[in-house]
Amino acid sequence: MELSVKSFRLISTLEAISFLVLLGIAMPLKYIWHMPQMVGMAHGVLFVLYVGGAIYLFKKLQWSVADLFIVVMCSVLPFGPFYVERKYL
Repeated sequence: MELSVKSFRLISTLEAISFLVLLGIAMPLKYIWHMPQMVGMAHGVLFVLYVGGAIYLFKKLQWSVADLFIVVMCSVLPFGPFYVERKYL
């Protein structure tokens, strides 16, 4: 199955939103209000899809290793995937 840039852009957006929801809503609910059930695995799945998609596009779009490093590092920064969408896609 071939991953398109459009599909990766969607995964990137969903991953960024899920990370912001995790940091801004789910983690406070878990640690302040003791509601651990609010933290699920959706962000983890999207993170794995994002990193896998980045590696695939590294080959397809002929990114440099430095570009791949930046794209993957942006996945662990809030708002990072939005930067990747603008700069690399």
